[in-house]
Formats: sequence, C-alpha cells, structure tokens
Amino acid sequence: MRKAQLFRVLGHPVRIRMLELLMDGERTVGDLQAELSLDSSGTSQHLAALRQQGVLESRREGISVYYRIRDPRVSQLMTVAKQILTSALTDSHTLLVGLAEEPSSGSDR
Repeated sequence: MRKAQLFRVLGHPVRIRMLELLMDGERTVGDLQAELSLDSSGTSQHLAALRQQGVLESRREGISVYYRIRDPRVSQLMTVAKQILTSALTDSHTLLVGLAEEPSSGSDR
C-alpha cells in the first residue's frame, strides 16, 4: 500500500518536473514556482504531497524555504525511469522504421 502511494504521488507530471529540477540541487519555493509557472497554492500542494511521502525535505533560511530530494535513490529512480522510457521509444521507432521500409503489398505492381 505504501509503495502504491509513493508511485501515485510520483505519477503527477508537475511533481516529476519538480523532481527533475531538484535533481540538480536544492531550490527555493519561489524558484520552483517560477520555473513551473504555478501559483503559490499549487506549488505548496505539490511540495506537501512529496514531503508527506518522504521524498523531499526542506530547510528555512531567512524568509526563504529551500527544498531538496531527501534520498539520492529518488534521483536514481528518475534516471532509471527515463532510461526505460527512452529504450521503449527507441524500440518503437526501430519497429516503425522497419515497417516503413518493407515493400508495400498492394495493387500497384
């Protein structure tokens, strides 16, 4: 059940983009909000969902709140997911190219 909750939280496109941004290092809420073109409410909701699952942690410095990925394995998971998807797309592309190169079996002979 806990694993399903984690993948459900990770399954939102905005949250995936947040994680991709955070893979390069911590960022402020304002940075994330600007990069994702979200309002503060939307940004906070997504960050809260990721924090609740233990994916992110935060720290306060003055008036700024910085977020970072809590466990480096989350970055590894994101990298592996990208590799899997890239491989699947490459396989599909190869199949389509192969089909396109086959002689057509129609009435044009």
